[in-house]
Amino acid sequence: MKVYQTEQIRNLALVGHTGSGKTNLTEAMLFQSGAIKTLGHVGNKNTTSDFTREEMERGFSIGTSVIPIEWKNMKLNIIDTPGYQDFLGEAIGALRAAEAALMVIDATSGVQVGSERMWRYAESFGMPRIIFINKIDGENVNFRNLMEEIESKFGKKVIPFSVPIGEGESFVGVTDVIFQKGFRYDKGTPSDAPLNHDQIKATERMYEEIAEVVAESDEVLMDKYFSGEKFTRQDLLRGVTTALLEGDAVPLLVGSAEKGIGVDILLNTIANYMPSPDDERAHTGFRFKSGEERKLIEDEPFSGVVFKTLADPYVGKISIFKVMSGVLTKDTPLYNSSREVDEKLGGLFVLKGKEQIPVDELHAGDIGATAKLEHTLTRDTLTDKNHPVLYKRVKMPQPVYFYAIEAASKNDEEKLSTSLRRIQEEDPNLAIVRNSETKQLTIGGLGNAHLDIVLDKLKNTYNVEVVKVPFIIPYRETIKKTAEIQGKHKKQSGGAGQYGDVWIRFEPFGGEFEFAEEVFGGAVPKNYFPAVEKGLVEAMEHGTLAGFPMTGVRAVLYDGSYHDVDSNEVSFKLAAQLAFRNGIPQAQPALLEPIMRVEITVPDEFMGDVMGDMNKRRGRILGMDQQGDLQLIMAEAPQSEMFEYAIDLRAMTQGRGAFTMEFVRYEEVPAQIAEKVVEEANQDK
Repeated sequence: MKVYQTEQIRNLALVGHTGSGKTNLTEAMLFQSGAIKTLGHVGNKNTTSDFTREEMERGFSIGTSVIPIEWKNMKLNIIDTPGYQDFLGEAIGALRAAEAALMVIDATSGVQVGSERMWRYAESFGMPRIIFINKIDGENVNFRNLMEEIESKFGKKVIPFSVPIGEGESFVGVTDVIFQKGFRYDKGTPSDAPLNHDQIKATERMYEEIAEVVAESDEVLMDKYFSGEKFTRQDLLRGVTTALLEGDAVPLLVGSAEKGIGVDILLNTIANYMPSPDDERAHTGFRFKSGEERKLIEDEPFSGVVFKTLADPYVGKISIFKVMSGVLTKDTPLYNSSREVDEKLGGLFVLKGKEQIPVDELHAGDIGATAKLEHTLTRDTLTDKNHPVLYKRVKMPQPVYFYAIEAASKNDEEKLSTSLRRIQEEDPNLAIVRNSETKQLTIGGLGNAHLDIVLDKLKNTYNVEVVKVPFIIPYRETIKKTAEIQGKHKKQSGGAGQYGDVWIRFEPFGGEFEFAEEVFGGAVPKNYFPAVEKGLVEAMEHGTLAGFPMTGVRAVLYDGSYHDVDSNEVSFKLAAQLAFRNGIPQAQPALLEPIMRVEITVPDEFMGDVMGDMNKRRGRILGMDQQGDLQLIMAEAPQSEMFEYAIDLRAMTQGRGAFTMEFVRYEEVPAQIAEKVVEEANQDK
C-alpha cells in the first residue's frame, strides 16, 4: 500500500444497529475498490473485518477492525464497529479516532435503537455523518415511509443524495441527486439508466434542497443561489463539506451491500465531501491535555494515540493508533507519555482486518499499527520524547453487569488471572476485581453477551475453563444499642499462667470502628491497651450474627484487672475477644447491606415502567431531570437487587435505557430479608 498525504485521507467510523449490514458493506466497498476479488459475507464466515472465532461463530462483530480502502487516489480508513450494545465502548473508541461517522440503517427494520444511540452520541459533539440505507432490496420496503421515520427521529437536516430506482425485489439501481443521473447495476457494475418524468422532477426537487442548504453555509454561494446562478461542482464540494462540518446537513444514500448497488456513489461521497483530518474545522476526537500543543499536520513532531489493542497468544500484542501529528517512520523513536517510558516500534504496518500490510511511513491523520509494544495500552499517547505531548483519555462506559467466576481446575487459577489481563489489554471495558472481603473474582462488562464472549475467549484462545458461581454480597454487621460486658481470660497449666480481665462498653458509632479507654487507677496497665485494641480489631472481622465483618462500633475499655505474673499481651487480647463474643449479641446486632446510587437514562414513554420496577427492587427515587428527549432518573437501591438490572432494563426499554451505578453506603436490611440471609450464612458455615 502506498503512502498517503494527510489531505488524501478520510477516516470514518462505521456504526449502526447490530444486523444492519455494516460488515457486509465494508466487504462491498473492498470489492468495489478492487482490493478483493471475491465478495465475502457474514453468513459465510469469510469477511475481511469479522475474523475472530467468536465473531464467526456468532455472526456479528465483537471488536473494532480497520479496513483501508484505496479509492480515486485517496485512502478511506473505514473503522468497522460492533452494533451490539454490549460493545458500545468499541464504537466510542472508533468515533474518537475518526473525523466522521458512516451510519448504516437496515431498510427492512427502520431506525433501531443502536442507530439512535450512535446518532445521539455523534450529535453531542457535532460529528459529521453520512447515512447509508442498506437492504433497500428487502421485502416490504417503502422508501417514503422510511424517510418520514428518519426525519422524525433525526430532523430535517437529513437530505437524500441518492434515491432508489424501484423498491424491494424490483430495486435495480439508484439516482445520484447531485449529478441528476440514474444508474442500474449488474453485479456491482453501474450503467446509465434513463429517468422518467416523475423521477426527474423528484430529483430536481431534492437537488434544490441540497443547493439551499449549501447556499446557507457560504455568503458567496448564497448570492449565487438567489441570483439563480447554477452551482459548479467545486461550489457543491466546498458547500456540502461546510454544511456537513457545521451540522446543517447529513447526506443520505441508499443501496444494497450484498448486490453492490450504490456502493460506488457512497465511496465518491466519502472522498468528495467528508473532511480530511487536517481541515481546521474537522472534529478532533483526541483532545490535547498537556505538553506541546500540536496541530494535526505533517510539519510537526510525531504524536499518536492508541485506540485499539489486539492481544493474540501466538502473534503477540498489536497496537492500532491514529497519527495525530507529524510523520511516523520505521526508525522513529517512540515515547509513551501516558506511562513515561520509552517504547520500540515493532514494525510499521496498516491492518486490513487481520492482514498486516507493511508501509514505510504514516502521515498525520492516518491509521496504522505496530506490534509488541511492551508498556503501551489502549488510550495511551505515543510521542517524540524531545517534544512530548499528552492527549486526554477517552472516557469509556462503566461496567454494569458482573459475573463471579472460578477456574474449573485448581491448576488453572494462576493461568486464569494472566489470561484475563491479556483479554483486558484489548478490551478496556472489561473490569477485573478480586474482592478483598469475599475473596471472589468478578468480571464486569456492559452486558451478558460481553461477558459470555470473555468466557469463550478464555476457553478458545487461552485454554482456561471457568465456571460461574453465585455472588457473595459483602454484607456488614453493626449494633443498635449499648452493652457492657466483662471478658475474662484465665488459664493455669503449671508454671506461668495466663490472665487478662477487661470490662468493655460497646456503643453504636458513626464511623467504622473506634477504640477508647476510660480506665482509672491502673486497673488495666497502659501497656496492655494495644493488645485489647488488636483483639477487638481481629474480632470485628467476623460478627456474631452471621459472621460478616462488623462496622459502626465504638469499644470503650473502662475497667478490668491484671496479675503481676500471669498477665501478658496475649491474655488481654483473648480477654477482649471474649468480651466481644459475649457483648455484641447483647447490643442488638443488625445486618447491613450495600446501597448503590443508580442514574438511569430512558425515553419518556418508559418512565412509568422503570420507576415501578425500581420500587419492586426496594429502591428509592431521588429525583428526575429532563435531558433533551430523555429523562434522567436518580435512585438508590440495594446491591442484592441490582445484579440482573442491565438485562432487565434493556428488556423494559427496548434497549433504549442506560444506567450507571456506584456504591454509596450501607443500610440496615429489612427484618424478614435479614432473617433469611443470616439463616443461609449460618448454614454455609
